[in-house]
Amino acid sequence: MENIKAQKLLNKIQRDLMRNGIIINTLVEDLKELRNFVVEENIPLLAKAVRLTYEHIQENEAFEIPIPDDEPLDEEEIEDQEETEEVTGQESLEYMLSLMADHSNKINEMELREYIKALKEYAGEDY
Repeated sequence: MENIKAQKLLNKIQRDLMRNGIIINTLVEDLKELRNFVVEENIPLLAKAVRLTYEHIQENEAFEIPIPDDEPLDEEEIEDQEETEEVTGQESLEYMLSLMADHSNKINEMELREYIKALKEYAGEDY
């Protein structure tokens, strides 16, 4: 994002999330405002990611999407992973926001696409 106001708003969202957790009303309003900046800058991937994110948070009153896996796991790895600490929705949302901050990075772009896919699947939409 080139717009300084958009960058500052994204930083504010990240700070608020780390300090206060997911405060639904504030977070949704900030994400809607961020989407307006993103649309103005004509960044369709981010516009879709931000919209699906705030719609998901409004609908579920939480962020229920896990961090995308780097690579597919076999069954034994899945069992091992389930025994370790579970990543919260807040941590996943923080990670997604960090991807948005550097969306032009190809790896970040791919992971944002994974988030979009997961958000759509969660909502029952076809990807």
